[in-house]
Amino acid sequence: MLLKTLYLSLDPYMRGRMNDAASYAEPVAIGGVMTAGTVCEVIDSNLEGYSVGDVVLAGSGWQDYALSDGEAVRKLDPSAGPLSYALGVLGMPGFTAYTGLLQIGQPKAGETVVVAAASGAVGSVVGQIAKLKGCRVVGVAGSSEKCAYVTDDLGFDTCLNYKDADFAARLASACPDGIDVYFENVGGAVFQAVLPLLNVWARVPLCGLIAHYNATSLPDGPDKAPLLMRNLLTKRITIRGFIIFDHYADFPVFFEEMSGWLRDGSVRYREDMVESLVAAPEAFMGMLEGRNFGKLVVKVAERSD
Repeated sequence: MLLKTLYLSLDPYMRGRMNDAASYAEPVAIGGVMTAGTVCEVIDSNLEGYSVGDVVLAGSGWQDYALSDGEAVRKLDPSAGPLSYALGVLGMPGFTAYTGLLQIGQPKAGETVVVAAASGAVGSVVGQIAKLKGCRVVGVAGSSEKCAYVTDDLGFDTCLNYKDADFAARLASACPDGIDVYFENVGGAVFQAVLPLLNVWARVPLCGLIAHYNATSLPDGPDKAPLLMRNLLTKRITIRGFIIFDHYADFPVFFEEMSGWLRDGSVRYREDMVESLVAAPEAFMGMLEGRNFGKLVVKVAERSD
């Protein structure tokens, strides 16, 4: 079938696909189509079960049109919400937040949960689910505007700007009882501030390390591995990395619960929508620098009808 791209998702993991290095997925070849999740309209079809006009979730990447044999394609129900939500809160980022927090973080009522990149597509959902589970939630974001959104609109208990000179001290003040769950999206200075505050039996879902994606060498300075390992040992801390495609058997449960939370207003969601495929590279680079506000999506084309 021939697919026309309507919406294109921009996500931090794509940066790793540009490196010629061993990872959980093959890098994108030079001259190849950059990988990405997409919402597409079926323009022509020789496949049973797919008709002209259907809207599907695909992985057709950074292009206007794509041919598909139906593998890894899922038909979308336009009544479930805005079509672009399939690339965000009702798709991979939302499922990432749901799975990482609930399966690895295992938050309990009354615990303190700290969320890095709290205004982003994953972090914003993590914090809201943690609040639904009765936790005290501290967000970390990159501007006062983002922090205000995280507290005023998303309902986090507080949010701190990691760019502030006294960030580490403010984080300690915001977590007087320590940190029970830290949802890691960034690494770098944020993790360094979090590490000494982690409680005994703390859990750290390791989702991303965006602060390091453009690094070409290890950072200067002393070897901090012994400090990390001592904390892990003496506090019995669990750090577990996860890749969301290992968990897709659980997607239907997530979709049903998240859809309900969206309908009743328990979860709020924000998109940062840019227009046209030619805007994707600049938007992508801006995302790696924290310039986006919410889930970053490219609107590539309108539906035919």
